[in-house]
Amino acid sequence: MDCVDAGTGLGPAHRAGPGQPIRPAGAREALKDVEITLELRLPGDSTSVPAARRLLDASLAALGVDETICGDIELMLTEACTNVIRHARAGDDYTVRATIVDERCEIRVIDSGQGVDAQALEAAGAPAELTAESGRGLQIMRALADDVRFHTFPDRGSLVALEKHLSYRKDSIGSRMTTPDLSTSGPADRPPNGRDPRA
Repeated sequence: MDCVDAGTGLGPAHRAGPGQPIRPAGAREALKDVEITLELRLPGDSTSVPAARRLLDASLAALGVDETICGDIELMLTEACTNVIRHARAGDDYTVRATIVDERCEIRVIDSGQGVDAQALEAAGAPAELTAESGRGLQIMRALADDVRFHTFPDRGSLVALEKHLSYRKDSIGSRMTTPDLSTSGPADRPPNGRDPRA
């Protein structure tokens, strides 16, 4: 019987050997260890933000991520990039690294500028103009992201790390990456004792 590679869910069909789980040819299994990474090195000016946003949104949309989640991630990324650019020195660039693993999107925005303590901007005594602009952006990121972390290194740069749980549209490629579907297996595919050979 032709089988799907139970380890990866990918690759050519093969015949089950002794001790291997029997898998019907039409059955699907959640893909394992699938990771998609987008990394961009961008100039430190406002024209780079829409480019980063569009590229990440295209990747999320192709996987079938829910539109509301896509919108949240777009806004999170926009605020993180804008915060970096606002404090960048002339000629600085920055890096956006987005990783999609199963039902999680991780975003890292890394710059080599002067390093701004993002958390301190909301603290008492922060300059009013910084609190009004940067503070609002930080509040947006914290409201939309499941996890937000800031790391700053004076005169060497800073890192904004964001995480967001993903949900996928039904029947999208993303849902097939994360949800097992064994519905195509029938009685003929089960062993006589009715037990799952993988148990």
